[in-house]
Formats: sequence, structure tokens, C-alpha cells
Amino acid sequence: MANIEELKSFATQVRRDIVRQVHKVNSGHPGGSLGCTEFFVALYQEILEHDPSFNMDGVGEDLFFLSNGHISPVFYSVLARSGYFPVEELSTFRMIDSRLQGHPTTHEGLPGIRIASGSLGQGMSIALGAAQAKKLNKDSHLVFSLHGDGELQEGQNWEAIMYAGANGVDNLISTVDVNGQQIDGSTDTVLNMGDLRAKFEAFGWDVLEIAEGNDIEKVIEGLNEAKEHTGKGKPVCVLMTTVMGNGVDFMMHTHEWHGKAPNDEQLESALAQNPETLGDY
Repeated sequence: MANIEELKSFATQVRRDIVRQVHKVNSGHPGGSLGCTEFFVALYQEILEHDPSFNMDGVGEDLFFLSNGHISPVFYSVLARSGYFPVEELSTFRMIDSRLQGHPTTHEGLPGIRIASGSLGQGMSIALGAAQAKKLNKDSHLVFSLHGDGELQEGQNWEAIMYAGANGVDNLISTVDVNGQQIDGSTDTVLNMGDLRAKFEAFGWDVLEIAEGNDIEKVIEGLNEAKEHTGKGKPVCVLMTTVMGNGVDFMMHTHEWHGKAPNDEQLESALAQNPETLGDY
């Protein structure tokens, strides 16, 4: 495993990238991006068997699908700093003719992006299809996906969840970012989803929990444990508890920063809390 302090420094730089991208164009989704920073750093620096030279077919490597595509700032930052495309390209986020659209798309040909995402609820179905394709192709690698907890209010998820459990798609690890927030308020207020563990287990999934989803060591441990549960006849769900806006004090524990950019003064405060570590773009 990489040095934990190095991974924490990596995550600090990613948080800087997130707030700078969103501030420049006064548009984007910093809250969920900040909350999932440790997950993405752990995934791309420790967990995935992946190739930054990038082949869309993904043969002979693990695959990742981002379902809640609005948290693109964290995805772009980690992809760039993992070698998929130049870090300097982060400066084009959400600009005209940029490959870094607000919600990831595939027609720009951005390395690392396998699906257009942003229409919530579709990523589970796509990840499930990719996992079955790997089984058909005798490819032993795994498929990972990430979903928002509010996103699970979309019905298509549950069709895919039911299918995956019923068909024993056991090379799939789907992580749910349980931050308790969505664009209109808390998930409990907007549409309480009850006991997610019980729901996934009722659909035939193996369920693990990462109680501290903003502790990178705990995330790595949890995802490695999830990998150990694959190949045993059940798809694997990881319920990962995070804090929306983590790492920027005035963005934490509220839905208000789901899709709002910081002003100049707020940017300076956010950057002061996350000092430059790997070099700004």
C-alpha cells in the first residue's frame, strides 16, 4: 500500500482542484465531490487494476463507472493526477469545447470516461452489463461503481439491483455514498429510504459498511474487504458514510453546497484549509 501520508496529501490537492474548477466557471457540484475525495483517491491509487493509457474495451483490467455524474470535479482531478490526461486540462472545466463537461460524456473522447452520466439512476445497469460481459469473456477482473444515496430514489436502480442479486453477478462492487444530503435537502426529508442494508440484502446482495468514508485508510480497508467478498455468488454493496463538503468547513453537513460555486472570498478560505501539495494546475 502507498504511504498513507502521501495519499492524504494527494487528497488535499484534489480538494483544491475541486473548488478551483467550480469557482472559475461559477458552476458545478463541490459538495458531493469533496465528500467522495478519499474514495476516488483510494480507488485509483490503491484498489483498481487499471491502465491510464486507456482502452474503452477495458479488457484485462478493472472497470469503474460513476453513476452520480454531477460530482465530475473530483473524478476529473483524480483521473488527471493518475495519468489519464494532462493536469493542466482541469483549467477547462465546463468551458465551451472542453472535454471536461459538467457531467461526463464520452463523445469528447476523454480518457477514463466510459459512460455519459448525469441522468441519475443509470450507472448500476451499465456496471451490471459490464460485469456480465467480463464473465462471458472469461475476464476475471472486477467492475466497480459509485452511486449517491439520493440517487437510489430512482427506480431503475432497483431493477438492476434485483437482477444482479438474482443472477449472482459476483464480480460487481457497487458503493453508495451515504451522505444523507441531496439537492433539495436531507434524504430523510425528501424521501426517506429506510434501511439500505436490509433492502440490498433482501435483493440478494452481500453488504459491507465503511463507517468513516472520509478516512482514507478506512476506505482502502473497506474496499479491499469488498474485493475479498467477490466470486462468492453475490454482488457486493458497500455503504460508505461520508460528509458532504468534507475538508471545507463552511460546506460540510449541508445540502446547500450540492451544486453551488464559492465566491472569491470563500475560495480563499477553502484553499487555506487545503494547502497546495502536488502543485496547482
